[in-house]
This record gives sequence, structure tokens and C-alpha cells, in this order.
Amino acid sequence: MPVQWIPGGPLFANSYIIGDVLIDAGVLPMAIQPFKDTLSTIVLTHCHFDHTAHLKEIAHMCRAKIAIHKNDAVGLVDDAISLSMHFGSRSPAVVPEITLKEGDSIGDLHIMHTPGHTPGSICLFFESEQALISGDTVFTDGGFGRYDFSGGSRADLSRSINRLSLLDVEGLYPGHGVPVESGGSRHIAAARNLLQSGYG
Repeated sequence: MPVQWIPGGPLFANSYIIGDVLIDAGVLPMAIQPFKDTLSTIVLTHCHFDHTAHLKEIAHMCRAKIAIHKNDAVGLVDDAISLSMHFGSRSPAVVPEITLKEGDSIGDLHIMHTPGHTPGSICLFFESEQALISGDTVFTDGGFGRYDFSGGSRADLSRSINRLSLLDVEGLYPGHGVPVESGGSRHIAAARNLLQSGYG
């Protein structure tokens, strides 16, 4: 099953479609419109506004349920936690139908709780395809998410990336930047080494 990349642009996050699941909802609804009749669930990698900006409209258009880790659900209604004010906007003000935790699955996607960027950040591992949708935990340039926002933690982020480095990852699909379809583990290892070096 392929991973469909929907680029987010300079300010907003990438979205991805796998089967009937949309991951993150910062992109414009018109980018999702061609898929609206096939999507049943929107999974958010975390609560920051660049990943949730059009969540309400997309969920309504697709009649899709919203899923987010339980530790980040408050960010869907709290402007300070969502960082929506940095974008001159307000949080989506929605209540998720599904609150996720470590070990849950959405279809073939295994939920991994990877705090650090936010308390409820998750990655989704598509094991049969060796694909990891990494949100803002780790990026394909060997970088990693910021941990200086409210609820962030360098120690938690380091533990999360160390955990991801144990996976056999080919496709790496980050919240920002260009995904790769092979060699994903090398990008994760680079981020781990950079963080451990004291950078940031």
C-alpha cells in the first residue's frame, strides 16, 4: 500500500494518505478533496497548529473521525498549547473521537508515543512497508523537532529518537521537508548523533 505525500509548503506541515487514513491536516482542504470519499480517519502526529490548521474543515468534508494522542488532545482547544497565535489564528476547537496511546493501531499503522517535541507526539510505523511517518520528531535532513516550546523536552526527544533508531526504516515521511523512500534509518541515526553531540 503506497504512502501518498501531500506537501505542506513553507509554513504548514506535510500530510500523508495511507489507505483510508489521513495523517495531519495543515494542508488546504482542496488538496484533500480528491480523496474525501475514501478517508475515514484523520490521525494527528501532534497538536501544533501547522499540523491542524484545516482539521475542522477536512474532517467535516470527509466525515472522518479525528485521532490524537491523549496527551496532546488539549492542544486542539487551547490556543497557547497549539501555538495557533503564532499563525494569527485560533486552535481548531474540536474534540477528538479517538484518543491514542502507545501500542494502539489504526489499520496497519502502529502508534509509537514519541514525546519530546510535544508531550503527545507520535510516529506511525507501517511495518510491512518499513515506512515511518515521523511528524516533527525527526526529519530527513538529519534534523529533529524543536523542544523549546511549552511541554517540550530534550531528554524525552533523545529517548524517542533512540527508540526510532532501533527500527528498520526505509521510507521516512516527516512533518516538514521532503520524504525519502529508502535509507530512512540513516536519517534517523544522523538525527540521533546530532542530538547526542549536544547540538541545539
